[in-house]
Amino acid sequence: MVYDQPLYRPPSEGDNLIVQATLGCSFNQCSFCAMYKGKQFHEKPHDQLFAEIDHLARLRPDAHRVFLADGDAFGLSTAALLAIADKLAASFPDLRRISAYATPSNLLRKTPDELAALRAKRVSLVYVGIESGSAEVLRRVSKGIGVSRLAEALGKARAAGLKISATVILGLGGRRWAGDHAAATADLINLAPPHYLSTLQLILPPEVDKSFRSRWEDDFEPQDDRGILTEQRLLIAGLSPPAPVIFRSNHASNCLALAGTLPRDRGRLLAEIDGALSDLQRLRPDWMRGL
Repeated sequence: MVYDQPLYRPPSEGDNLIVQATLGCSFNQCSFCAMYKGKQFHEKPHDQLFAEIDHLARLRPDAHRVFLADGDAFGLSTAALLAIADKLAASFPDLRRISAYATPSNLLRKTPDELAALRAKRVSLVYVGIESGSAEVLRRVSKGIGVSRLAEALGKARAAGLKISATVILGLGGRRWAGDHAAATADLINLAPPHYLSTLQLILPPEVDKSFRSRWEDDFEPQDDRGILTEQRLLIAGLSPPAPVIFRSNHASNCLALAGTLPRDRGRLLAEIDGALSDLQRLRPDWMRGL
């Protein structure tokens, strides 16, 4: 199987089958992200896609979880997604779950009935980059959506029965906006809790570094590890979601790997952060970090 590169998938999808239903990202304007800058978003022709699914079914007939790539399969029409789901179900007898990246805007474009129809076809998990709950940080990084609409998208997906795996980027607001970034993000999660929450740590690829900083008008100072840990501590201390949220910071970009369920494990997680703040030697070495 030959994929159109670069190909990205969430760490938790590492052992699952990847089906490249789209190329690129339908938004592709976030200033911090270089993942799909070299691709123009488009839907893969169904004849080609279905032939690839047939090929994958011969290679991995026992696959039971499928991730739809590239950056935002939810940019496809509901009719197209339903057709893909039907094809996958017919091709993989043990199919249990279909997952995909989804931008908040594309979740909002689908009606509750459309989301419910997708859920009925085993499209049951979406990965959503919320990045921040700070209106100012979202504006500065060109996220293309505001806080209230972010909360609406998360609530809409949950109401349809979709599981949500959300990501937040530590350090995204730099030193000046770190407090607002962390506190406002905690407020957003408390208002519209995802099922899973992960933190990534800001790493700016060279090809987007200059354009990212230009949005801050020379007002961006990167966080060092101590600042990142302080920011993460503020985030976790503020999290009191009304439903349990499985939390992870084990992505390779993070300086400190954490795992727990919030709010139950909040005290332990804060203690682990405090321990790292008192001894930075506990942190992941720089050479082991990356996107």
